[in-house]
Amino acid sequence: MKKNTMQIPRWTVGLDVGDQYCHLAVVDRAGNLVERLRLKTEEQALRRHFSGPAVSGKTLRVVLEAGPHSHWLSRLIEEEGHEVLVANPRRLKLIYSSDSKSDETDAEALARLGRLDPSLLKPIKHRSLKSQADLTLIRSRAVLVRSRTQLVNHVRGVAKGFGVKLPKCSTESFARQVPDQLPESLKPPLMPLLATIQELTQKISWFDRAVEKKAIEEYPVTERLRQPKGVGALTALAYVLVLEDHHRYRNSRMAGAYIGLRPRRSQSGGTDPELRITKVGDRMLRSLLIGSAHYILGPFGEDSDLRRWGLKLAARGGKSAKNKAAVAVARKLATLLHHLWASGDDYEPLRNQRYIEKHQLAAS
Repeated sequence: MKKNTMQIPRWTVGLDVGDQYCHLAVVDRAGNLVERLRLKTEEQALRRHFSGPAVSGKTLRVVLEAGPHSHWLSRLIEEEGHEVLVANPRRLKLIYSSDSKSDETDAEALARLGRLDPSLLKPIKHRSLKSQADLTLIRSRAVLVRSRTQLVNHVRGVAKGFGVKLPKCSTESFARQVPDQLPESLKPPLMPLLATIQELTQKISWFDRAVEKKAIEEYPVTERLRQPKGVGALTALAYVLVLEDHHRYRNSRMAGAYIGLRPRRSQSGGTDPELRITKVGDRMLRSLLIGSAHYILGPFGEDSDLRRWGLKLAARGGKSAKNKAAVAVARKLATLLHHLWASGDDYEPLRNQRYIEKHQLAAS
C-alpha cells in the first residue's frame, strides 16, 4: 500500500484544451480537488502559470488529451520541468459518455485518471519538432492530391449528366485530354476547374521532387526501405517520420499494430470472430502502405514471398478478398520495413522460397 502511494504524484493537473481557453483542475495525492482555473490558450499565459510562484519548486504531473494543441503544449510544459501525459482519445470514453460533461469536469476527470494509473490512458509520445515539420511536407501534398481527385470526379460527374463519357486517362494528363471532349455549353463552367487541376498537378510534382530530395539528403535510411518494389520515396519517408525511432518497438510486428493494420479482437468464451483492422495511428501512412500493397499484388509487382502470399489470400475468393489481401500485405510490409530499418539487412524478395528449396534439397 505504501509503495502505491509513493507512485502517486503530489499534484496532478488535468488540462482540458480549447482553441480560446484551457481549463485546469488540480488534484492532490489524496484525491482532493484543490484548485480550478481557466487560462488563455496562449504560450505566454501558460508558460507564466507553469513557471510562476504558484508552482515554483513543484513537479506536477500534467494530463491532457491528444489534439491539435497537444504537441506544442506538451513541449512547453516539459520545458518548465513537469511530467506530461498526452492521453490517447480512444481511452477516454469515461469522459465522452458522461451525462454532465463540461470543460471543468473533463479537466477534473483527466486529473483523476492520471493520478491513479497513467497506463490506463495509453499515453502518446509526440514526435520531435523536426519530424512534425517534415511530415507537414507530405501532408500538404496529400491535401492537394485529395483536392485534385475531388475536382476530377466533379468534372466527370457533370459531363456524364450531359451524356458525355470522358475517356479514361491518368489524373496527371486529365486536364490536357478532356477539353476537346467537352461540349461547348460546358466549357465556360468547367474550363476554370481544368486549369485548377493542371495547376494542382504542377504543385504536386513540386512536392514529389521536394520529398525525394529530403529523403535522399536528410533521411538516407529511406533508401534501404525502398528496396521492395512498390515502396517509393513518399512511403519510405512517411514511414520513417511517423515511427521516428525503430527502437520504440520491441519487435517488428508491433509496427503494423502501431499503424492500425492489426485486426480488432473481441474474444469472449468460445467465440473469437474475425474483425476489421483497428485503424488507429496515422491514417496517411496506412493509406500509403495499402497503396504499396496494391502495387505488389498488381501486374507490375515483382515476384516475391510477399506477393505470392498475398495472391494466395486473394485467390480464396469472396467479394472483398482482394482488398483484404492488400491490407494483410500492407501489415506484413510494415513489419518488413521495420526489420530492414532496425537490422540493416538487405532485402531478399524470395528469401522464404529459397529457404524451403534448400531444406527440400537437403532432405532429398
